[in-house]
Amino acid sequence: MEASLASLRRAVFRFAERGAALSALYHRAKLVGAEHLPLDGPMLLVGNHGVWGYETPAFFHLLHEATGRYPLGLAERGFFRIPVVRTVLPWLGGVEGTRENALAALEAGELVVCYPGGARETFKRSQGRYRLRWEQALGFARLAARAGVPVVPFAGFGVDDTFFWPPGEERLCLRLAPGDKYRMPLVMGLGPLPLPVQLTFAVGAPHEPPPADAPEHRLRAFRDHVAASVRRLLVRACHA
Repeated sequence: MEASLASLRRAVFRFAERGAALSALYHRAKLVGAEHLPLDGPMLLVGNHGVWGYETPAFFHLLHEATGRYPLGLAERGFFRIPVVRTVLPWLGGVEGTRENALAALEAGELVVCYPGGARETFKRSQGRYRLRWEQALGFARLAARAGVPVVPFAGFGVDDTFFWPPGEERLCLRLAPGDKYRMPLVMGLGPLPLPVQLTFAVGAPHEPPPADAPEHRLRAFRDHVAASVRRLLVRACHA
């Protein structure tokens, strides 16, 4: 039984790898600033999310091409209330975005990707395109301080243009699970496919984390500093 499950897991991972490569090819995806990515050791990448999080496989594919490493993504907890998703997502490098899981991954030397906007950015409406929805999120700042690892900012351009919002978008929403606080917008593409826009990802220089005992006002300042870097990188990605 365990051998069969391991075989299935490998098959799913290989299928997802091919899908990610095809997505990167379809969108002519490119990565700038790869020199800021470490080839080993723990690192926390922090940036913006696109609608539906659709851009993630292509981005992870580019990260693997640039570093030879498989990134680990901190996923929205709501996804883990969906039976099939909570089984398959860890096979593909996604873990539930808890502080304990993130710390364990960094302590293991992983390249960890964090989207502070989470579902707020993934399930944005048309008026929220390319706006960081980090609100008062301090999780990644606390994580970086606790783990003592630098934060590498990144930004993706094109990620909010892969689909478009039809008229009456406010009514065309679904919940991930009963009682879930987020509602998934029903967006449209090129028939069954996303629009063939180019995806460009820009990576910036790492920011040293605050000390482990940093007070909240310093964590807020660090969060805002990283957010400002992501916004600058978004402009760079737009013109790359």
